[in-house]
Amino acid sequence: MFCLTYLIPGDPARQILGPNAPIADVNRLRHQLGLDRPFFEQYWHWVVGLLHGNLGQSVQTNSSVAHEIAHRFPVTCSIAIGALVVTVVLGLPLGLVAGTRPGSLADRIVTMGTSVLLSVPDFWLAILLVLLFSVKLHVLPAIGYVPFSVSPVSWAQHLVLPCLAAGVGGAATLARQLRGSLADALEQDYVRTANAKGVRGSVIVLKHALKNASIAPVTVVSIIFAYTLGGTVILEYIFSIPGMGQYYYQALNAKDVPAIQGVTLLVAIIFVVVNLAVDVLYAYLNPKVRLG
Repeated sequence: MFCLTYLIPGDPARQILGPNAPIADVNRLRHQLGLDRPFFEQYWHWVVGLLHGNLGQSVQTNSSVAHEIAHRFPVTCSIAIGALVVTVVLGLPLGLVAGTRPGSLADRIVTMGTSVLLSVPDFWLAILLVLLFSVKLHVLPAIGYVPFSVSPVSWAQHLVLPCLAAGVGGAATLARQLRGSLADALEQDYVRTANAKGVRGSVIVLKHALKNASIAPVTVVSIIFAYTLGGTVILEYIFSIPGMGQYYYQALNAKDVPAIQGVTLLVAIIFVVVNLAVDVLYAYLNPKVRLG
């Protein structure tokens, strides 16, 4: 990532001072920022700072990257958690309905609907939601963000549209994964045995089949959550939300290497932690993993 950022055309010093700034001032600022150093020296300087817990100073704001991330991460985390709620609330019942009735009319409707939702880009859905709920109905704010400590109600209102835009596609993916896994689980011998013993259908589905069919859906949900934490760049830009995605977008435009590296490192850590948590959850869902 450091190498790719280094190869991006543009000069951060020139962007800061403007296109009409004297070349002497630009060179002086490049020296102050360390941009005139060789590539490996810049990278080594960043790694040494990282080992000391220092992510560096942002080129565009001259503030601590760690402080900026700490300030913006809760905002992006709010969107990710809200999108996760939308994903589970919409995807779980749809997957249950389709998975317990494979080949039925309900199954075909869910399959067709999820196919459509998977084809809709989240940024296009975000624009449609703004046009409907903000421009036409005037029931939700179109842009902006209000901290929870200032007004919990306004905080929730400003997050509804971004969370819907980020979570609808995930709900479609979850529904399709759960439908396939649940339909396969209901064909297993233990389900036939439970039916022969007279166990209620709801108990078979919710207590036995759903648990065994949840491996793939749990993986999907975890990936969606991690992706939302690190991939809300476009949505935060559309809704003018001051989260990590907006910060990352601004850093890319300014070729702000410390900010880009800091956000990338955090996203990588999030993916590792989420995958580790899912592996631990596998042991609960599938006893064979514990025995292995």
